[in-house]
Amino acid sequence: MSIGRQLNLGLIVLGLGVVAGTVTVGLGAAEGAGNASTLLAATAGIVLGGGIWHYIAVHHERREQASARRFLDHLAQHVETDGAAVGLSSLPPIDQKSPWAKPLQHMFDCLSAIHDRRLMLESARAASEIRMQRIAAELEMMQSILSKLGEPVVTVNAYDEIQYANRDAESMFHLKPAGQEKRRFSSIVGCDKLASMIADVRRRSVATERSDDFELKDADGELRWYRATVGNLPSDGNRDDEGGAVLVLRDVTAHRVMQKQHAEFVSSASHEMKAPLAGIKAYVELLADGDAEDDAAREEFLGVINGQADRLQRLIDNLLNIARIEAGVVRVSKQSRSVNEILTEAAHVVQPSAEAKQITLAADLSPLYLGALVDRDMLLQAAINLLSNAVKYTPAGGRVTLRSRLADQEIQIEVEDTGVGLAADDCDKVFDKFYRVDKDKTMAPGTGLGLPLAKHIVEDVHGGRLSVRSQLGVGSTFTISIPHVGKSS
Repeated sequence: MSIGRQLNLGLIVLGLGVVAGTVTVGLGAAEGAGNASTLLAATAGIVLGGGIWHYIAVHHERREQASARRFLDHLAQHVETDGAAVGLSSLPPIDQKSPWAKPLQHMFDCLSAIHDRRLMLESARAASEIRMQRIAAELEMMQSILSKLGEPVVTVNAYDEIQYANRDAESMFHLKPAGQEKRRFSSIVGCDKLASMIADVRRRSVATERSDDFELKDADGELRWYRATVGNLPSDGNRDDEGGAVLVLRDVTAHRVMQKQHAEFVSSASHEMKAPLAGIKAYVELLADGDAEDDAAREEFLGVINGQADRLQRLIDNLLNIARIEAGVVRVSKQSRSVNEILTEAAHVVQPSAEAKQITLAADLSPLYLGALVDRDMLLQAAINLLSNAVKYTPAGGRVTLRSRLADQEIQIEVEDTGVGLAADDCDKVFDKFYRVDKDKTMAPGTGLGLPLAKHIVEDVHGGRLSVRSQLGVGSTFTISIPHVGKSS
């Protein structure tokens, strides 16, 4: 009940009390009562009216308080159970004329706003958690990729302190696991030139990347060549001062070795070509100057020129064959063939050279049929190269033996000689291109390509093995092993 209505009701009750008092006074006067009694009666009427008014006011106040308390109790239950305020329609009604109506409505509105804000924050928190989980998963995947990269990766901050190093970098530079130390990278890299390049890239304000080759120690302390790629990283807070840098090292030792071998190959090939070309040019000049006085001299000069041209042709053919095999573009026509037939033909080709040096060339071939899936011309070339090499480095009166046999489903071909033999170091290098034993260079002419070509034919084309065992002053034995396929149909 509003205060105005309570005041009106009180005035009515008080008026009734006054009326009652007046009536009482009139009755008293009519009955001749004294003034004191009359006044007492009037006072009693007024007090009675005031008491009634007070009772009614207190009763209404208690009803409004009880209604407000029920409203608050229901609202509190909803907040405790659902964490949210609900619509007013589901709460006990409040008289809008009650003095509690506006405060309770304001409280309800505040709780509803808090609820909406909480829902928005929970949604934002859930979205943030999803983003953090995604970032953590991406970071874990990136670290896993870097750990399996097989190349050392290091990042440094603006103070040259190591921020991250993958497993290969930790192993190479003997670092503790990530996050356990803050060491200056320049103090452990062991290369001032690389440290200077990292510092220079780190100072760049624009995106910069540089690469260069450096010789560094690997995890085992051995010097190897690495291609170092350095890129700068932005500074903290996007300030204009120095940022960090990332370093990636790629082992290029094999590439450097290949470059060196290529350079040596070109140098050796050029050197080998110079000799026959010089001979051809010299004798051509003699013929041009008329130094050949008769037909016999001209025939001699022409014979030398022809021989040097043949030598140059063999060199070029061998180089081309090796290059084709290494590049995988050589034409290979494999068929099931009798290995003994191919070896017999090779022996016939080399026989004249052996007889010219009074060397016995013996064939000790297996009586079994030795069938293999081979390219006939290539295997014939390999056998001829081995036999010719044996004849070249066997002194006059020596012996060269060609054998074949079946062992553990493999066909083994042996070329054994009683020549000068090879040292242990020479046995490891004899299949390298252009390699020739220094002490034997004057014993026989050659290009140093016959044995490398034979090895390529046996191993790269036919999937076999070519090896050598030798003893100085006793002789050498070259052994070919290729798969056996049995007799063809």
